[in-house]
Amino acid sequence: MSVETPSEVDLLIVGAGPTGLFAAYYAGFREMSIAIVDSLPEAGGQVTAMYPEKQIFDVAGFPSIIGRDLVARLVEQADQFKPTYLLGRKARTVTSSADGGFDVGLDDGAVIRASAILITAGMGEFTPRPLPAGEGWFGRGVVNFVPSLEEHRDQDVVVVGGGDSAFDWALSLHPIARSVTLVHRRNKFRAFAATVRQVRELGVPIITDAQVVSVRGEERVAEVELAVASDPSPVVLPAQTVVAALGFTADLGPIESWGLEIVRRAVAVDTTMRTARDRIYAAGDIAAYPGKVKLIATGFGEAATAVNNIAVALNPEAHLFPGHSSDVS
Repeated sequence: MSVETPSEVDLLIVGAGPTGLFAAYYAGFREMSIAIVDSLPEAGGQVTAMYPEKQIFDVAGFPSIIGRDLVARLVEQADQFKPTYLLGRKARTVTSSADGGFDVGLDDGAVIRASAILITAGMGEFTPRPLPAGEGWFGRGVVNFVPSLEEHRDQDVVVVGGGDSAFDWALSLHPIARSVTLVHRRNKFRAFAATVRQVRELGVPIITDAQVVSVRGEERVAEVELAVASDPSPVVLPAQTVVAALGFTADLGPIESWGLEIVRRAVAVDTTMRTARDRIYAAGDIAAYPGKVKLIATGFGEAATAVNNIAVALNPEAHLFPGHSSDVS
């Protein structure tokens, strides 16, 4: 992936998740020069960070596809137009330039001149909620996400949490880990009932009304101690990995200072996906309008709508409808 910061591009895409990657492909199809900036070190956004091994069932054309594979195919699709990837970096400031475009300041001091901006930043910046007892153990056995299942083969894994992510990790890790135990502080779960049922049917131990009170080991985690409401004695479990799937906090970060209309932590757009500021558009989960349904498939359509309208905004003589890609030889 290209990492050198360009001085000028037609379109700067803020967010390298599925919507941003498809937008990069479509912008290349419309013959724009493109750069994609994302605070995460890898492309794929929430899919890569939170559920790379999870099966996704609602992407058109794929009865089922693993998150990591979807991202790989989107990157391959976009890369035929050679976008510049600026990963592990943040867009901080957006200043209007004399030509109607923008000077975008990055967190490392670099400035990119962009004729237009498309925000595809999902939920914005998200920070995992920490496991209090795991302080000092992060990266030494305590993790928030599981980018690679294979790293946990034949390990004892304790998953802490009661939401979809916690149960998804339990399902994914069960076939390869030596043991998987799910621990939750309550006896009710936020996860889909069907997923909870699958985990139970696999025989994965689920310990409820329990808290992790201690994480122990030498160089790496070796065991965890639980306080369980129904047991007066401490419960100790072997664990080489503790997955703290406790949810996350999210905010729009610098995007809130860019002069846009913000509605419930999202960016308001019109039917062209344009924001309150000319030449700044939004698509995907971060875009808000009446009747919005937050799906990956929705983001793909919004990306195409935004890019085609950006093409006209940059060149009024351009056609809104570019023709079908299947017509291109």
